[in-house]
Amino acid sequence: MARRTLPTAVALTAAALIGMTPTTAAASPPGTKDVTAVLFEWNYASVAKECTSTLGPAGYGYVQVSPPAEHIQGAQWWTSYQPVSYKIAGRLGDRAAFQNMVNTCHAAGVKVVVDTVINHMAAGSGTGTGGSSYTKYAYPGLYSAYDFDDCTSQIVNYADRWNVQHCELVGLADLDTGEEYVRKAIAGYMNDLLGLGVDGFRIDAAKHMPAADLANIKSRLTNPGAYWKQEVIYGSGEAVQPSEYTGNGDVQEFRYAYDLKRVFTSEKLAYLNNYGEGWGYLSGSAAGVFVDNHDTERNGSTLNYKNGADYTLANVFMLAWPYGAPDVHSGYEWSDADAGPPSGGQVGACWQNGWKCQHAWPEIKSMVAFRNATRGQAVTNWWDNGNDAIAFGRGSKGYVAINHESSSLTRTYQTSLPAGTYCNVQNNTTVSVNSSGQFTATLGSNTALALYAGKSSC
Repeated sequence: MARRTLPTAVALTAAALIGMTPTTAAASPPGTKDVTAVLFEWNYASVAKECTSTLGPAGYGYVQVSPPAEHIQGAQWWTSYQPVSYKIAGRLGDRAAFQNMVNTCHAAGVKVVVDTVINHMAAGSGTGTGGSSYTKYAYPGLYSAYDFDDCTSQIVNYADRWNVQHCELVGLADLDTGEEYVRKAIAGYMNDLLGLGVDGFRIDAAKHMPAADLANIKSRLTNPGAYWKQEVIYGSGEAVQPSEYTGNGDVQEFRYAYDLKRVFTSEKLAYLNNYGEGWGYLSGSAAGVFVDNHDTERNGSTLNYKNGADYTLANVFMLAWPYGAPDVHSGYEWSDADAGPPSGGQVGACWQNGWKCQHAWPEIKSMVAFRNATRGQAVTNWWDNGNDAIAFGRGSKGYVAINHESSSLTRTYQTSLPAGTYCNVQNNTTVSVNSSGQFTATLGSNTALALYAGKSSC
């Protein structure tokens, strides 16, 4: 969510986290396919179609959908993050559309993760997208004033744990997640989603709820092993740290995205040779990674679609590099950072009407199959030119080269691949690897090469 001053805009700046399973938590999304396409503010009918046409065939394991709960009215994207009830009645679709989306995605081999807002309820007063009336601290049939934290002022001090976890994120009504009734109500909402077939949750604003509260809520789920990823933004010297939440499940590693921006825009790709734990991040077995998300693409802290080749190549690197479980953000063009989705979330076609469809960009989409094919393989045969050209293998299963220099690069690469012909899935040309595991190739400026076992023809 995005930090702003109420009432102008309550777009919760990702000072939040996602929760995951304590002892049964998978290190990354369960299964052999760990890439999630985050279809931000796509309506559920459009998500269903995309699962069938693109996500399933490309090898995406998961799709993450925007919050389904009834929320405040308004065109801005952040209205989705101000719930007024737990009915599935948001702008992106009703219960029937949501259920159809889950079924359709499952039929296409794609699991469903739901962005879940459980830290707070909406501010203000009015009628929600599903017809429910509400005022701040009173949401009929769900919560009353007794269910909210005693601190009714905004968070002002991130060095103070109590302030962060008991006061109000951008003035939104902060639920008392230590209270039995609240825990039961939140678990009821999540169990309803599980009953519709949902496979996991992104816990928005997890940082603002004690990890123990989230663990208690998770223990009440009908499937306590459901995938959880928690939004906990790292802040140096802050009282609440991402590492506190790894017992619940995966935690989004914001430093990964921040540092990728710096490396791709002003440093050297050669520095990436130990990216991950070597940079002081969370264990890769508990980290959710991304190049950008809906908050960071708007606040400038990470790369976004406006960064051209830097953005594309950063996504290629993320999908090729074996650290964490990657999210591929897929949103829409914006000049006004508050602007909601085109056509109310209906996607007629990719790359039209403002929809960017990053998950379907050929350079990015092709790397999903690469990642699936190289799963479990260590980094081998690292090479760099000391600057902005790098290459590395994934055992005997794959090999990637990235030229981020301003001119083309021709060289002979040493791999651990078996001899044979491979398709460079970045541009659909073939590459011949000799009996010594070598091949020679020319990469244009700001282009990449990716080969993997089992993909011999283009």
